[in-house]
Amino acid sequence: MERRKDSKGRVLKKGESERKDGRYQYRYIDAWKKRQTIYAFDLKELREKEKRIQKDIDDGINYAEGNITVAELVERYLALKQGVRYATRVTYDFVKNLLQKEPFSQRKISDIKGSDVQKWIIKLHADGRGYSTLTSVCGILRPAFQMACREDMIRKNPFDLKLADMVPNDSQKRIALTEEQQKEWLDFIKSDTTYRKYYDEFVVLLNTGMRVSEFCGLTRGDLDFENRRIRVDHQLVRERHGKYYIEKTKTKAGCRFIPMTGEVLHSLERILANRPKLKVEPFIDGYTGFILIDQNGNPKVALHIENEMRWSLAKYKKKYPERESLYITPHVLRHTFCTNMVNAGMDIKNLQYLMGHADVGTTLNVYTHIGYEKASAQMLRIADSHNLPARAMEK
Repeated sequence: MERRKDSKGRVLKKGESERKDGRYQYRYIDAWKKRQTIYAFDLKELREKEKRIQKDIDDGINYAEGNITVAELVERYLALKQGVRYATRVTYDFVKNLLQKEPFSQRKISDIKGSDVQKWIIKLHADGRGYSTLTSVCGILRPAFQMACREDMIRKNPFDLKLADMVPNDSQKRIALTEEQQKEWLDFIKSDTTYRKYYDEFVVLLNTGMRVSEFCGLTRGDLDFENRRIRVDHQLVRERHGKYYIEKTKTKAGCRFIPMTGEVLHSLERILANRPKLKVEPFIDGYTGFILIDQNGNPKVALHIENEMRWSLAKYKKKYPERESLYITPHVLRHTFCTNMVNAGMDIKNLQYLMGHADVGTTLNVYTHIGYEKASAQMLRIADSHNLPARAMEK
């Protein structure tokens, strides 16, 4: 029996053929007993693909599933993410919308290599996408491709790369305010005729370390003035379309009691004294009596307080252009509280409880910003207490 050959006289193997358009094709039965076809522009390329397919079949890799696009993979991955928090859903939608605008999303996942990921991430950064945005993108695509590996769609995760190795981290760092900065800013807020009405809100955040959504979710029933403590076991969230709802704390460890310092106690008392009297109290998911109310009679949410800080900070910078530039958000105040407590000598496990962190590593690595002066002072105190010679310290 005469063996089949291509137009150049080369013998074709079983399943191979040359098409009229000059391309080569290879038909085979995959590991799931389904007929599949691949194409190439020359015989050498086709046979390289055949080798990869055969290895994938031997290893149980579903080569046909690897033909889905990046966008299809992300959809499949996100469809499995049920019961996520509102902020997480917003991030998912943002990344999906970003992908829709990118040709990268229409590429087959089996064709994506690590170098392709690097080029795409660098391209996004050059397009003006910030480091935090790229972190969100990789935070979804990396586990999506990992799922593809687990389900034998592909052999290796091309997103198994460090973002910092691809683009510089140009995001705004959350640096704790110094004691001097805290005093100068709060003194300005307290004396300013426009923004002093927010002074007590800022004092509470700075001196409790609460997440801003936890603060907004506080009701009268959460404030125990007799025992001077605040109960934190939920958060208030408002969606883009204006719907309010209650969320559980970020982690189980987020359910906690926070002591009221004298300053916090007085600020909370003033907040309640100045709270507008409402004919109808907002009732959200079984909660009512929210302590923070906006001018429309609705509970304040994170965006309200973020705007209050942004507007007041703009005026502060305009009034004191000679002072060091500040970056202040509710989260910066949370950082600052944590750092203040560490500087004051608080035990790290107790601080973990107050911050509502599930992992003490978060408390240690993210929220404390101890500078040289503090570290040096503590080191010298230790040296003095152990009578270490000064010359030994110098070495």
